[in-house]
Amino acid sequence: MGFNESTRAIPLLLSASLFCLLGLGNCDLSLNYYNNSCPRTEDIVKEQVEKLYRKHGNTAVSWVRNLFHDCMLKSCDASLLLETTEATISEQTSPRSFGMRNFKYVNTIKDALEAECPVTVSCADVVALSAREAVVLLGGPYIPMRTGRRDSKQSYFEVVEDFIPNHNDSLDLVLSRFQSAGINTEGTVALLGAHSVGRVHCANLVNRLYPTVDPTIDQEYAEYLKRRCPNPNPDPKEVEYARNDNETPMVIDNIYHKNLLSHKGLLLVDQQLVSDPSTVSLVEMMAANNSYFHEIFASSLLLLSENNPLTGDEGEVRSDCRFVNSE
Repeated sequence: MGFNESTRAIPLLLSASLFCLLGLGNCDLSLNYYNNSCPRTEDIVKEQVEKLYRKHGNTAVSWVRNLFHDCMLKSCDASLLLETTEATISEQTSPRSFGMRNFKYVNTIKDALEAECPVTVSCADVVALSAREAVVLLGGPYIPMRTGRRDSKQSYFEVVEDFIPNHNDSLDLVLSRFQSAGINTEGTVALLGAHSVGRVHCANLVNRLYPTVDPTIDQEYAEYLKRRCPNPNPDPKEVEYARNDNETPMVIDNIYHKNLLSHKGLLLVDQQLVSDPSTVSLVEMMAANNSYFHEIFASSLLLLSENNPLTGDEGEVRSDCRFVNSE
């Protein structure tokens, strides 16, 4: 870990300890959990994430989104990674997972770990550690994540929509969903800042553009979006999208919050942050101070990564992230 990463990690290490003292974090997890069983675990994950990023930059965005979708559900347990079998319906097939990709490259990371230490490092920890490394590659803060998670033996496809908020949901519902995962309003405003990277398919935008333009969108920005998404009924299978942030599209930064104040929020849930009195002041503070945004983003992502994980004798450690061991 370099000097800058160590310096940025100190407040989060203190926060992690405080979470345990307050009963907010999961203290069955620990830093450097694999020191004895697989000492190079975190180095291997970092090496593989960086290698994949150099080949396919968008994988970094996928790793962050994987953590959101896995940990917002019942547990940070890699249930998201299970593929459909006779006994399982994959969460990846849910409408809430629309646009998610690069799952095959999770197997690349896992294969490297299996070659070093067979059936030792859980897929749930791969999700957490790859997200941490991705945040750094995307210009965000280093987050000292604890490990020791175990993998779910089941998918939660049937309840995905009860846990994962939709981009068109009311802000009250979105805040409630994050609160259920232990994230307060300030943390939610920060975590939604992950929308500063990546892109959004036109299928998720056109409801704000057609038949009439949402009046909360800046007019010039709306014209740009209509050029990107000229079809009111886009084919979800076609590559039709708009960038979340045209200034720094692959950097997790507070341009997202600045764009909201300029009525350039891409999704309805984004723009609601500046129309709701409970969140607008937080948007203003994060727009004014990128360091503050990064601080809250890091502490909130750390807390989310520890949402009700399986530990000890619970679950299993999958040898292949796509299938439970018995399959």
